[in-house]
Amino acid sequence: MPGHDHGVRERRCGMTRRDAIPYTRPSITDLEIGYVLDAATHGWGDHCYDYIRRFEGAFADHVGVPCAVSTSSATGALHLGLAALGIGPGDEVIAPDITWIASVAPAVHLGATIRFADIDPVTWCLTPESVESRLTDRTRAVIAVHLYGNPCDVVGLAELCTRRGVALVEDAAEGLGTSVDGRRAGSIGRFSVFSFHGTKTLTTGEGGMLVTRDTDLAGAVRVLNNHGRAPGRAADFVPDRIGHKYRMSNLQAALGLGQTERLDELIQRKTQILELYRERLEGLPSVRLNTCRQQDRLGAWMPTAECVEPGGVRGRHLRDVFLQAGIDARLVFPSLSALPMFRQTPDACPHARAFAGRAVNLPSYHDMSTAEIDRVCATLEKAITGHGRRS
Repeated sequence: MPGHDHGVRERRCGMTRRDAIPYTRPSITDLEIGYVLDAATHGWGDHCYDYIRRFEGAFADHVGVPCAVSTSSATGALHLGLAALGIGPGDEVIAPDITWIASVAPAVHLGATIRFADIDPVTWCLTPESVESRLTDRTRAVIAVHLYGNPCDVVGLAELCTRRGVALVEDAAEGLGTSVDGRRAGSIGRFSVFSFHGTKTLTTGEGGMLVTRDTDLAGAVRVLNNHGRAPGRAADFVPDRIGHKYRMSNLQAALGLGQTERLDELIQRKTQILELYRERLEGLPSVRLNTCRQQDRLGAWMPTAECVEPGGVRGRHLRDVFLQAGIDARLVFPSLSALPMFRQTPDACPHARAFAGRAVNLPSYHDMSTAEIDRVCATLEKAITGHGRRS
């Protein structure tokens, strides 16, 4: 492995050992490199959108929806979609208390108020019951997150939202490979967003995608994403409204197209890694890994270990033990309602608060070896059993 990569791995783990196990890294082959080279060589002038169109079409086909709009990030895609729905001051948006802050920041930027709902303690995702308890006459949207690739019950949420006249938005940033009742994540909400950050199953370095079945909504998003210019007005620089620019480059789309053509392989490898963890950790009853209902399918983006034993080891202790062993494990997302910018929110989310304190993400890059997985599992077992002896 090139020396530069070793240097990055060592710094991320805060040590100088050369056998450090990184948190994640992408799988890039000659296919993607060839597309990017072609885009860099020929993708200019009249061809500057060629790979963007191909990527959007291929990704829409994968999800099973007619419309896909590429963006610079999933955060940007969510901002555009919520703006196209007319979300603004006076509106309320319901979201899970456990997610990355990017799931709610766009709604806050638009002036809406966030109401946090608790998670299912087993799937770590929103439930229709938790959302219904937060609904008011000001609720305009529900943002359902497929956390770490775990399937959220978006079918049940869609039924609730339809009945109450509220838009369901799927945050499928982590949901590639996930399915709910036989339907792919991202195909059920009014619109859905995906992330192609460098840590994700499919990457464009940075990037995202908004997908929807609603052609009118997709058209409105495209106008908003082009500085408010309608497609026929682009050449004369006359916008119809104030818009944004969250567009993806042709070079990123070339990388994304290659990744999409390998997507089944990439998802399968993620699934294999999670199952290897599950096999090796089945002797630790105090540890729960990603779980879903029988009728759903885990996308397995990020294997996550939750210590469910009451009064057991905390996530920060696990993370510290991993780092000492040269393993770049990460703490899970914090409870958002506990953060200073949201602390005034009175909603109680005990399951989310508990999960945030006792779970860590495990390394899961595509070319991770079996020996490295064994080392992660041995370190996790040592951290838990050692903590028990000291208590």
